[in-house]
Amino acid sequence: MRCCVCLFQQSLQCSPSKMAAGESNSRSSCLNLSNSGPLGNAPPSNSAHSSPASNGGSMGAAGGINRSAGNSNPQSGPENGGGAESAVRSTPSAQNPPRQPVGQSGATSGAASNMTATSSSSSSSSASTASADASAAVPSLPSSPASVLVYREPVYNWQATKSTVKERFALAVGSAVFDAMFNGGMATTSTEIELPDVEPAAFLALLKFLYSDEVQIGPETVMTTLYTAKKYAVPALEAHCVEFLKKNLRADNAFMLLTQARLFDEPQLASLCLENIDKNTADALAAEGFTDIDLDTLMAVLERDTLGVREVRLFVAAVRWADAEAQRQQLQPTPENKRRVLGKALSLIRFPLMTIEEFAAGPAQSGILTDREVVSLFLHFTVNPKPHVEFIDRPRCCLRGKECSITRFSQVESRWGYSGTSDRIRFSVNRRIFVVGFGLYGSIHGPTDYQVNIQIIHTDSNTVLGQNDTGFSCDGTASTFRVMFKEPVEILPSVNYIACATLKGPDSHYGTKGMRKVTHEAPATGTKTCFTFCYAAGNNNGTSVEDGQIPEVIFYT
Repeated sequence: MRCCVCLFQQSLQCSPSKMAAGESNSRSSCLNLSNSGPLGNAPPSNSAHSSPASNGGSMGAAGGINRSAGNSNPQSGPENGGGAESAVRSTPSAQNPPRQPVGQSGATSGAASNMTATSSSSSSSSASTASADASAAVPSLPSSPASVLVYREPVYNWQATKSTVKERFALAVGSAVFDAMFNGGMATTSTEIELPDVEPAAFLALLKFLYSDEVQIGPETVMTTLYTAKKYAVPALEAHCVEFLKKNLRADNAFMLLTQARLFDEPQLASLCLENIDKNTADALAAEGFTDIDLDTLMAVLERDTLGVREVRLFVAAVRWADAEAQRQQLQPTPENKRRVLGKALSLIRFPLMTIEEFAAGPAQSGILTDREVVSLFLHFTVNPKPHVEFIDRPRCCLRGKECSITRFSQVESRWGYSGTSDRIRFSVNRRIFVVGFGLYGSIHGPTDYQVNIQIIHTDSNTVLGQNDTGFSCDGTASTFRVMFKEPVEILPSVNYIACATLKGPDSHYGTKGMRKVTHEAPATGTKTCFTFCYAAGNNNGTSVEDGQIPEVIFYT
């Protein structure tokens, strides 16, 4: 499709004059410049004796500017070859081109400061590059032997400082790139400029904004319009596009918009996308656009400590992405190729945070992990002290800061028996925290495996807020052994909860000389978290404030 814009001689008003039908959609947008029009004439003079536009130029009622002042060139124009027919293919970058001073002539012959704006396309499609020199004529002074010439550097991209069409028309068109193309020292004299990587609809939206301040963007055109606005250095339209994207950000498009925000270097939009993914991780991962993201974006998400989803679901989503990526690379979706396309992203999945059941049912049988990695992780789940693994074991689950723990007993004794009854203790805190697990005592008979169910129950409603059926291995010492919940359990201040652990295994150590109040003080901030423990009514296997199991609470603030 070819989009042609006629620029008439009597004004600078640009309006789409025609859009030829029947041509292939792969054809580029193009500008059709009138031979004698104000933007299609020959390059301006660099003579120091040219009349300044501020003196001789005038603004027409329709917004046009008389180009005869300050931009005259006696050797160009329609009668001197200014309307020669040629095509200039231009692919300037979305980035602002650097300003490069060229040279200045002596005072006797005049002076000019030249600026070269070089842009390269940010599109992935192949395109050539075009350069244009933007020259500003030096105002002339009275002709006399003692005359003094004052040189003034041209200001590049002045259009970015003009937010309204009225301000932009007062000087020139609303794009520094267009200004260089049409008004610079090497301005084109062709009647047609082909823009090979710009969508006609997006270019039309750009022109409407430049010459009428009309913002015409929608879900189908916002990304191509943002690209076009960046390419032609129109930051005001960029801002409108980004604001539109922010207002329409949802979990089902967060990954797609994050990819575009990173591509177009929009850090604020990228940050909003990541926050949305943190809050709606499961929905975002299930969205159709998730598998279309690039590897760098996938890694940027997997690195976060604030994702609100179980690690096994992250693994399943990563495998789904790897399957799609293998097909894009024309590879068979074998476990080996999936591992290959995942690359370093695989090491960002925190396998140690899974339960042993989750790991055994999924990652261990996927074929993506090596045999050595599988064995190492199984040992991590079942052996204490836990061996080192190559994967991160730091919890994420929407938690920030450092892991904390408190111990409520000051002494350890031997022989605490189990017969299927739960050990329970009631507690409350003075501030909002997230409990991620308990520390439990292990066997007095040497290395042993235990089966255990842990729970946190809301006392007043008797609602189970979090639980996990799992196991742990002990080494026979009086140390505590970590048993973690599948997800963090939110604990609100001044509310009563019951910590519950049901163990199946041999007699264990137990704690004594318990404390009713235990305070944890954060080393960095001095923030204090105060736990208050009370007796839990009912059958609790003998655990109380003074003696029993559940010696340790592991939490985040």
